[in-house]
Amino acid sequence: MKRFKIEQSDADIISHSGLALIGQAIKRHTKLSSQLDASIPLRHGIKHSDVIKSYLALLSIGKSDFEAINTIESEFYFMSAMDINDIPCEATLRQRMDKHAEHFLPIVERASRDFLSNIQPTLRPLPTGHIPIDADVTPMDNSGSHKEGVSRTYKGHDGFAPMAVYLGQEGYCIGFDFREGKQHCQKDTPALLAKTLRQAREITTQPLLLRLDGGNDSIENIDVILEHSEDHKTQSPVDFLIKWNPRKQDKAYWLELAEQKGRWEEPREGKRIATFSLQVSRQWQGYEYSVRQVIRLTERTIDKQGQILLVPEIDLEGWWTSLDISEGDIIQLYADHGTSEQFHSEFKTDMDIERLPSGKFATNALVLGASVLAYNILRWIGQNGLLGPTSPKRNKAKRRRIKTVMQELMYVAARIIRTSRYIKIGFGKGCRSLQAFETVYQKLAYG
Repeated sequence: MKRFKIEQSDADIISHSGLALIGQAIKRHTKLSSQLDASIPLRHGIKHSDVIKSYLALLSIGKSDFEAINTIESEFYFMSAMDINDIPCEATLRQRMDKHAEHFLPIVERASRDFLSNIQPTLRPLPTGHIPIDADVTPMDNSGSHKEGVSRTYKGHDGFAPMAVYLGQEGYCIGFDFREGKQHCQKDTPALLAKTLRQAREITTQPLLLRLDGGNDSIENIDVILEHSEDHKTQSPVDFLIKWNPRKQDKAYWLELAEQKGRWEEPREGKRIATFSLQVSRQWQGYEYSVRQVIRLTERTIDKQGQILLVPEIDLEGWWTSLDISEGDIIQLYADHGTSEQFHSEFKTDMDIERLPSGKFATNALVLGASVLAYNILRWIGQNGLLGPTSPKRNKAKRRRIKTVMQELMYVAARIIRTSRYIKIGFGKGCRSLQAFETVYQKLAYG
């Protein structure tokens, strides 16, 4: 094997050419720059928009810490791609976000909503014709830190417990409510649901299906959904599918009820499963609602190792729903709700935001809000650049995870060529991402 000679070239070569896509998405499909600069007057110094867009660029290449701003390779390309005049230093980035976090957060959240409503992403419906909205809490482990708001989560570690809301099977994020670790998952959830339902209507006119887990088994959530449907009668319906929390239910009573009403199956010897539906009246603020409850009861007299049990084991599960389909279909629809765990993972690992960078709660909330905007842009890039015939060859899929988007379209090495009229991005002769990159860039810059 020949040994290589190492030398430094005079060419301006960058490893993250995908920032050109992020910059176009922000410039043409949001009003982030103008709204940030108009929010708080600035007599001198780096513009607010330059600070936030610099941080968005870092997030889009998987770097969440403020120190990463010091690792930028080509300042010229970074500024050109993100349409900024100056790059803040680490201290400026941290101090500006600390000082104005509460003012910047709603503007960044608005930009994320604007991007999705302007770009109108393609959403695949469920077999029922609904577009799913999945809301769930995802604890963030910040053990060993003394950050503001860090407390014990239900997972048994110290950290935060934000609630994320995803739209569609593609997993676009339309809400990420930052919360202390000790906060119960139901607290502030009705207000979050009402806000995200309104936002979802800006993105799609198709029927919606809201799915929640057992921690949000509250009639108040159902009331929010029904009230929204009542206020928007001319629009397609919003249905719900919420896991029932049995709490201290008498399993013997439910076994007797299953014997009367259930349809029994016996998948193996010693195991029986009954499914059935009930119409249950529930009260909330003087109103009475009749809600369908789907029940699945499992009785085991022999365990999976073949051991006969002295006392039968009874597992009780249930779901509240407004859908009028079979119990089996209801159960399968809720099982798909687990896909949202993959979206949580992409935020935490691919974008590196589990251990948040600041000691201040408001600043970390801004970091999370900025990560939502970067995540949605990356998600759209992946759906439009890595699934078509021009995409780099990979296993067939309906969705590419954020890590794959970064590998294939963000971290693509290129040479920057400056002429009197243009700035060119020159990809290598064998670059397999060229066609996909060009396709996405054309849609963002000219589409």
